[in-house]
Formats: sequence, C-alpha cells, structure tokens
Amino acid sequence: MAFGRFASRTQAQPVAGINVTPLVDVMLVLVVIFILAAPILAATLRVQLPQAEGVKAAPPAQTPSLALELDAQGALHIGAEAVDEATVRQRLAALAAQDPQAELQLKADTAVPYGRVVQVMGWAHAAGLGRIGFVAQPVPAAAP
Repeated sequence: MAFGRFASRTQAQPVAGINVTPLVDVMLVLVVIFILAAPILAATLRVQLPQAEGVKAAPPAQTPSLALELDAQGALHIGAEAVDEATVRQRLAALAAQDPQAELQLKADTAVPYGRVVQVMGWAHAAGLGRIGFVAQPVPAAAP
C-alpha cells in the first residue's frame, strides 16, 4: 500500500494580456458615428454673409435661379460642390439660354474682395443674365 499525497494542482496564474474586445467595440461604434456625421457636416459651406438692414426672406423664385457662393478665399461653390471659373461660366450660359429672366443668387463672404464679386457679376452679364440677387443676413435686433 502506498501512502502519499494526491497530486496538487497549481494555482491559476493571472492573464498578462489585455482584453481588447471592449475597446474594439467602442471604436467600431465611434467609426460608424463619424461615417454617418461626416456628410452632414461637410454638406454646408460656411460663408460669413454681410449684414444689412431691411433684409427679408425672399419668396420662392418663379424663374430658375443659380445659387453661387464665394468663400473667404474667393473660391467658387455651387451647392456643396467646389467649381472652377470655366464651370461657372458654362452654368451661367446654360441658365441664360434656358431663361433670360433667370436670377443669379450671389452669396459672398464678407472677406471677399469687391473686385472678385464684380468679376462674377461680369460673367453673369456676359452670359446674358440681367438679374443678380445679393444674399445677406439681417442685422440682429437690439435688445431693449
């Protein structure tokens, strides 16, 4: 008969690695949020419009119109799309051919030099457009 001890089990050692599964889950959720939010943030062009007294919201246009934006650096945008001078001239000519009473709605940043605005006005006139609307913000009402 053999007397002896049972074989003892060794204590479980702590795991030295980091569990990255929760970190990956959080990062994937953040990536999805950024993917969904990026087009919304990029869709609007931030133009600092000048303020003027007596500015009212324009009624819906009965004739076709083209909204052209000039940012602070003088770059041209139609909607959210950055365009070059040749494209703007083509769009203005196409608009004038479609309807000579069409309107160019010009949104120019306050930092844009006056010469750049006049240049765009010249393109519209050369294309055959006689109506140009200058978009501005109303002056905030003074607090009583």
